[in-house]
Amino acid sequence: MERGIKRLEKLRERREKAVALFEKGERQAAVAVHLRVSRQSVSEWWQAWHSGNTAAIEGAERAGRKPKLSKEQLALVEKELLRGATAHGYPTELWSLPRVAQLITAVTGVTYHPGHVWKILRQMGWSLQRPTLRAKERDEEKVSQWKTQTWEKVKKKPEPGAPG
Repeated sequence: MERGIKRLEKLRERREKAVALFEKGERQAAVAVHLRVSRQSVSEWWQAWHSGNTAAIEGAERAGRKPKLSKEQLALVEKELLRGATAHGYPTELWSLPRVAQLITAVTGVTYHPGHVWKILRQMGWSLQRPTLRAKERDEEKVSQWKTQTWEKVKKKPEPGAPG
């Protein structure tokens, strides 16, 4: 969300630079080259400036759909995420996208498809994490035995005389 606002501010600043150049008497082609934008954009800005349409120069407050979750709701979701998955009845501490989607619905009443939850998590500064610990149930002796004995039996071997 912050990036979108900063981008809109930069676009507005660029239009204001164009207006300053128009006021100095610069030609549209020169303004386009100076600001590295298309001549068509400069032409639209010049028409808005010439007609006194300051709203067109100011630009929109935001682009796109408004977010479903408010800042307060996002803070509440993050607070619940930090409590951990087991605190919400899951058997492990792993937060999957479907689990987070269910949490968002439970906490805020707003539903998201699990595929879109990742955008919200990134917006909140969360990143993909993978567990570093091995499973508690893992039997190292059986794993070693499988690697040395079973794998040798099941892996494909080239036919005698076959290339490669």
